[in-house]
Amino acid sequence: MKQKLSINTIFTDIGGVLLTNGWDRGSRRRAIDLFKLDPEETEERHHLTFDTYEVGKITQDEYLDRVVFYKKRSFSRRQFRQFMYDQSKPFPEMLALLSRLKKKYGFKIAVVSNEGRELAEYRIKQFNLNALADFFIVSSFVHFRKPDADIFRIALDTAQVKPQQVIYIEDRAMFVQVAKGLGIHGLRHIDHKTTCEKLEKYGFKN
Repeated sequence: MKQKLSINTIFTDIGGVLLTNGWDRGSRRRAIDLFKLDPEETEERHHLTFDTYEVGKITQDEYLDRVVFYKKRSFSRRQFRQFMYDQSKPFPEMLALLSRLKKKYGFKIAVVSNEGRELAEYRIKQFNLNALADFFIVSSFVHFRKPDADIFRIALDTAQVKPQQVIYIEDRAMFVQVAKGLGIHGLRHIDHKTTCEKLEKYGFKN
């Protein structure tokens, strides 16, 4: 029981937990179809440069220059950027769940996410994540990205908590494993129902 009571912080991913992924393979496929881009070249250029964008070393405009606007297009940068932003949709049940848990148990909540700066800032503002999270440890803000364990160390230092005081909600198994390796209670998110069940095992009822 002492271990359950010691947990006072939730770390959570954004994409795949609170919202849809910001710019994943499905989103890029829809962009390729809509804007009639070359699939192979677009994916190759994306993979060569996206990590650099997510870790905050280039801007969104620089990413788009390399992946899309390296040649003249029939559409504008504004149109393409808006399409990128429009891919973000909320998971209302998960947003409500974390909000209730925060209020009921007094949790601190920290976002630990891999996202480019402009997309992250848009998503935080658009879906009012500031009202939920106390801290944002985003790869482009801190210049480390999951699965680098240092992003979790930064989150722990920022929240001023020990690993055993944290539950981390994340949809990617590898990132859960990395967090567990630091002593954090990793919880693999699949859907709202199973996440509620897993939280109850720690003594936290929805």
